[in-house]
Amino acid sequence: MIIFVATLLSKYKDKSKINSFKCIAAFACYVGFGLLLIVAEPDLSTTICLFMVLATMFYVSGLSYKIIGLILLIFIPVAGSFLWYIQLPGEKILLKQYQINRILSFVYPSKYGEDFSQQNNSVMAIGSGQLTGKGFNSSTIATVKDANFISEQQTDFIFSVIGEELGFIGSVIIIAIILLIVLQCIRIARRSKDACGMLLATGVGTLIAYQSFINIGVATGVLPNTGIPLPFISYGLSSLLSISIGIGIVLNVSLQKALY
Repeated sequence: MIIFVATLLSKYKDKSKINSFKCIAAFACYVGFGLLLIVAEPDLSTTICLFMVLATMFYVSGLSYKIIGLILLIFIPVAGSFLWYIQLPGEKILLKQYQINRILSFVYPSKYGEDFSQQNNSVMAIGSGQLTGKGFNSSTIATVKDANFISEQQTDFIFSVIGEELGFIGSVIIIAIILLIVLQCIRIARRSKDACGMLLATGVGTLIAYQSFINIGVATGVLPNTGIPLPFISYGLSSLLSISIGIGIVLNVSLQKALY
């Protein structure tokens, strides 16, 4: 999707074409079709993350602030109506019941707090690591890893293990490394010799940034509970392979700058 959108938007090089109805309609149709396939799996968290990545690519390509303002004017009342809609009794068409429970338990933890226990355990695990942590691969019964207080601790809640075993210092180092990778992607995007290379590097950099923000945000209770891997760290070959391919594309964009 990142490669596809970068190719699509690079065909509309100047801002007047980017902000034309033809370009916006093409972006909405092509991207919307791909996102509908993902949300039908169902995988709402990946859909939201990928939409944010592609929307950022569209913004970087030169989207007008007037159009952005118009989108926000539409989005804010729609978001409020959506929150009202999911609280109505009966079966919902747009979301599964577990997805509704997660949203409501985050917005109203005192009323719908049963799904919030996972995140509470995660926050306590991170806090228990204090400054330096309990030690890498610690095997005491009090650890979240061995006591099984949190499900999917090797993927969705991997940051709770990092916070507990490596402490505040280790957590900050991990976040700093991810931030450095994202900043390098942005640096390569700014120095790219063409629009397509700039958009490719932007897409990969924002994908790593948004995935990391969502994963860490869920583990620390800042965002509603949802499953998405932490780049380079979460268990799973597909995640590592896809992110590594993205980094390879960014390095290729950097080499194009050096070669020409």
